[in-house]
Amino acid sequence: MSYADWAVLGFTLIAIILYGVWKSRGQQNLDSYFLGNRSVPWYIVLLSIMGTQASAITFLSAPGQAYTDGMRFVQYYFGLPLAMVVISAVFVPIYHKLKVYTAYEYLENRFDLKTRTLTSFLFLLQRALSTGISIYAPSIILSSLLGWNIYYTNLFMGGLLIIYTMYGGTKAVSYTQSLQLGVIFVGMFLAGYMVVKMLPADIGFSDALHVSGKMGKLNVIVTDFSLKDRYNIWSGVIGGFFLALSYFGTDQSQVGRYLTARDLTESRMSLLMNGLVKVPMQFLIMLIGALVFVFYLYFKAPINFNEGLVQQVHQSEYAPQMQALEQRYDSLDGVRQTQVKTLVTALDAKNESAIRTAQADLKASETASNSIRDEAKTLIREALPAADTSDTNYIFLHFVVHNLPKGLVGLLIAIIFLASWGSIAAALNSLASTTMVDFYKRMYKPEASDHEYLRASKFWTLIWGVFSIGVALFATNLGSLIEAVNILGSLFYGTILGIFVVAFAMKRIRGNAVFWGALLAEIAVIAVYLADIVSFLWLNVIGCALVMLFSAILQPILPSPKIKQPA
Repeated sequence: MSYADWAVLGFTLIAIILYGVWKSRGQQNLDSYFLGNRSVPWYIVLLSIMGTQASAITFLSAPGQAYTDGMRFVQYYFGLPLAMVVISAVFVPIYHKLKVYTAYEYLENRFDLKTRTLTSFLFLLQRALSTGISIYAPSIILSSLLGWNIYYTNLFMGGLLIIYTMYGGTKAVSYTQSLQLGVIFVGMFLAGYMVVKMLPADIGFSDALHVSGKMGKLNVIVTDFSLKDRYNIWSGVIGGFFLALSYFGTDQSQVGRYLTARDLTESRMSLLMNGLVKVPMQFLIMLIGALVFVFYLYFKAPINFNEGLVQQVHQSEYAPQMQALEQRYDSLDGVRQTQVKTLVTALDAKNESAIRTAQADLKASETASNSIRDEAKTLIREALPAADTSDTNYIFLHFVVHNLPKGLVGLLIAIIFLASWGSIAAALNSLASTTMVDFYKRMYKPEASDHEYLRASKFWTLIWGVFSIGVALFATNLGSLIEAVNILGSLFYGTILGIFVVAFAMKRIRGNAVFWGALLAEIAVIAVYLADIVSFLWLNVIGCALVMLFSAILQPILPSPKIKQPA
């Protein structure tokens, strides 16, 4: 990067940190540290909700996902708007009425302590693992840009985030996320604009869309039903609904966001607005990836977008084989450039026969290119056995670093950092709040001073930060990070959601039945995943349904203490 890029990057990050520190002044107790004294306006809550979900993985991996697999991943969000309505109608009023710090406090009120503890533990496990992956994502950037060892980079990134979150608390997280998203939206718009602007002079936005569509990258709606297909309209609407219901309704990293709102109405407003804007936002982010694909049809793309790995192979005994593969790969560049121009000419002339011929020729060349790329990945694995050969997470980063003008590169890199900081800070804050409220305060020290609780909260933020860094150190060979983090969540979200659904809808079920039903359901979900029976979005449906089923079966069998009803 140039000096201008480093200046933009440094100024943006420092400004965000100082703003968060200023907004978080005056913390004295758990209410101010974890809930911002429940005084945050709805639009700040909305941006905080979006910022918590839109991590660096979203802006780093989603364009690469569209580049390689098309835009069908957008269907993953189709169930989200309906989930926002259900959460606003059912979940939020209960949380506000009970004035809880965490979602899991309600479960002790409804069932018993062991059910609350189990649910809190499942949340802590999956959120801590996901946070480790989120730390790994921006570390990729620094490692790639500066040539740093990825392990030292994880330690550096994680250390900065721990300090930032320990000091700031939830108010700093919420307010900085709002500013971060403003910068992010501007930067992503500029990135999309620059993709189109840098295409050949005779190729406009509509031409790029047509080419992308003909190459199968605008496959936003897939109607074919298959339980093993990760992204289709059915898994998106049904599985995505259950995933969003659990994530936004029971995951403390999100519940903690809208519990900071001034009242019930403002919590609902923030969630409903999130339901309206999230799908279009994700569509536009992935559209950038589809446009980047078209860009690399006209201009030379590397054989592997993680160029650091390719350089290491060139320095090994496998260098001659890699050079031979690159020569074969480069020879297809001129062919593809000619073919894409032929396709655009046919599209302009609306000559269907010529369009089909040009489309088939270009797809054949693309298939041949991908075959050589796969050979290169195999060679990299032979030369560097521990290397992660998936380059999906590097595609957008490569485009930004090698093609955007000075200054804008620094802004786009800052965007990925900001998205990372916002989501990870919210996650660490939620991990600390759940540990403090559901374990430390409930079981260890129910009576302590505000100062002691505040000090302990910062300590647990540190502990979870260190744990997440440890996860990041081993977060290699995960492929597309945006898929990896959602697969991980789906292993737990269905079970957690099932416990809450039983609490809300199955009033005759008591603590023993739902506790053992949840354990059995979690074991079954993991078994289904390992057996690769269905795609990961369906695990959310299966987990929820099994908790309900097992709880209903066990209720007449297990001894039942007197049921607790929420106040």
